[in-house]
Amino acid sequence: MSTAAVATRPGEVLADLLPASRVRDIALVVGGAALTALSAQLSVPVPGSPVPVTGQTFAALLVGTALGARLGLLSLALYALAGGLGAPVFQGGTHGWGGASFGYVVGMLVAAGMVGALARRGGDRSVLRTAGTMVLGSAVIYAVGVPWLMASTGLSFSAALAAGVVPFLIGDALKAALAMGALPTAWKLVGRKG
Repeated sequence: MSTAAVATRPGEVLADLLPASRVRDIALVVGGAALTALSAQLSVPVPGSPVPVTGQTFAALLVGTALGARLGLLSLALYALAGGLGAPVFQGGTHGWGGASFGYVVGMLVAAGMVGALARRGGDRSVLRTAGTMVLGSAVIYAVGVPWLMASTGLSFSAALAAGVVPFLIGDALKAALAMGALPTAWKLVGRKG
């Protein structure tokens, strides 16, 4: 087994370590959408909330960070489009454009692009940078998801926060901790000093 370090350039994301090609890009976009769809099936209902805890937010942020803004955004757009058109890829095998939690899917799409842009600026190279990247990504998901939740259910802002944010904060902290370990470790494994 070789221990030679892979040379990286500033502005790279993990996906850039693979040889660039259109086939690579398509495979990464489809793979990221598939990972998000599989992660969405890890779903736990939250008492008093129409939005369950799922693995899809973690997958969306991980996909965006690893693929970069353009491919991450395309991957989550493919995921949202597939689910919107009827593929059973949302939590619990659901699909469709509406519903109380679809705003979070839209938020994940926006967040994937944002965390991908931050990753190109080194936002995934150290534990602290990754923590900041994940917190900002989660904030974007909530910034889109909560107003959608309010509009689709008629909840007030405070009720939407209580049902659509507060129950998820501990899970988001755990997901961020996983990313804080995984992403900087991946860079160290390929020889990039954080």
